[in-house]
Amino acid sequence: MRDQIDHIETFIVTIPRDTPYLGPLRPGESVNERGYLVRSSNGTIYPTQDRSVLVKVTTRDGAVGWGETYGLTAPRVIGELVDDLILPLVRGRDPFDVSAIWHDLYDTLRVRGYTGGFWLDALAAVDIALWDICGKLAGQPIRKLLGGERRSSIPAYVSGLPRATLDERVELAAQFVAKGYDAIKFAAAVDPDGIEAELAALRDALGPQVKLMIDFHWMFGRGEAAALIRRLEPYGLYFAEAPVKPEDVEGLAHVARAVVTPIAGGEEWRSVHDALPRLRAGALAIVQPEMGHKGITQFLRIAQLAGAHHVKTIPHATIGVGIFQAASLQASAAIEELPMHEYQHSILDRNAALLDGELKCEAGAYVLPEGPGLGVAPSAALWAYAEKIQG
Repeated sequence: MRDQIDHIETFIVTIPRDTPYLGPLRPGESVNERGYLVRSSNGTIYPTQDRSVLVKVTTRDGAVGWGETYGLTAPRVIGELVDDLILPLVRGRDPFDVSAIWHDLYDTLRVRGYTGGFWLDALAAVDIALWDICGKLAGQPIRKLLGGERRSSIPAYVSGLPRATLDERVELAAQFVAKGYDAIKFAAAVDPDGIEAELAALRDALGPQVKLMIDFHWMFGRGEAAALIRRLEPYGLYFAEAPVKPEDVEGLAHVARAVVTPIAGGEEWRSVHDALPRLRAGALAIVQPEMGHKGITQFLRIAQLAGAHHVKTIPHATIGVGIFQAASLQASAAIEELPMHEYQHSILDRNAALLDGELKCEAGAYVLPEGPGLGVAPSAALWAYAEKIQG
């Protein structure tokens, strides 16, 4: 008789940081009583600390798998969804039925209108944990179960220059280039009034060979975004990310048709159903699946759909302790066309120290975690930052 899913526990992990994500507070920004701030440039809420939700799945025979999802806002919601809905539905299931389990869980709430948001974030964490169990039971890294290992390391692009002044941001970028990185992305939300000046300064300092990208964080309308990107194109852009509101599919397609620069997006998607209309509309040249929102099952399906539309995959990486980062690298190693992967240096370099197993990026590339399953797991040091919420 095959092993069966028996129990699921959830934990909030909160790691203090000196400077909030995207850099110091700008004029008019403040931290509220719950520890959140709203960035004035893009109207998006962020916690002042690094925060995510860990999920621990245990089988009847004692196998353990780890998953992780977003915990940036209202993280206790994930614990309640796992405890009240997911666990009773999956207890007794074979962990090797991981893809079928994702689809069964998706079906349970699709007619209720919950085809995204917290519900699919919770599914993503459980999906990653089940794939971790599959790899451990098979004695193989997850990438070996996903159709084969296509690469032994993954090129990385530096994401974010969280410094207060333009000179400091340019200097930080130059330091990374000196370490062997040849691709840099900066966030327009850090200084929305100085986007062109920042790109010009980076190009002047780093030279023509370094790939430069901009994350617009959904800040603009379609006409404004297209006009801005056209104005920036003489400086050379490898891609422009998230130029318009995520629900504006037609606007995204309009921008893609109006500019030469490849348009990238997709971190906020939860499933292949989000990807399909945007790919059909020709709105993107690059998809950026975020493992923390999708899980391995949907991450792969989005990448496969993108490949069928001759669109490249460059995965997104966001705030977490490294569990869903490891899952992203495992899946990325099996994707056919993947030029590079995002490297959130201000997060990974610190938080990955709380994991057992190797998760690191150096000299311009990620080193793939070794060992069965994800290749990483929470270390004893992590539990100083964790609070159990369910299970």
